[in-house]
Amino acid sequence: MKIPDSHPRFLPADKDASPPDSTVKKGPYTLRGRIWIEGDDGTFLGYGRVELLERIERFGSISQAARSMNMSYRHAWELVDSINRQAESPLVETSVGGRKGGGARLTERGRKAVEGFRALYETFREFLRTEAEGLDL
Repeated sequence: MKIPDSHPRFLPADKDASPPDSTVKKGPYTLRGRIWIEGDDGTFLGYGRVELLERIERFGSISQAARSMNMSYRHAWELVDSINRQAESPLVETSVGGRKGGGARLTERGRKAVEGFRALYETFREFLRTEAEGLDL
């Protein structure tokens, strides 16, 4: 009879294996953490999505924002679509065609969402720094 292993083998999920949003060193150890906001359909806002939104605002274009992040246009569009579908009102507005071509911009709600997430992210980073200082390993 085989005795079960008392320490189950844990394989991290893809999300767990993703690079951390924040890293704090404590001697030979590193605290790593990620923070994101989920809705009923999964991730609503996280570090990467907010970075994409900021670049859309900067470049006025989803394709240029995607290019600047080495991301495909399709993936960027899917992220923007997911964000807009989950938000109470769209965070990104797009326009098509015209003499100057199309474009994209953040709505006022989009700018507030980015500011809110950045504030939350800084609180999270401060939490990691504080916890690292208090660790006695």
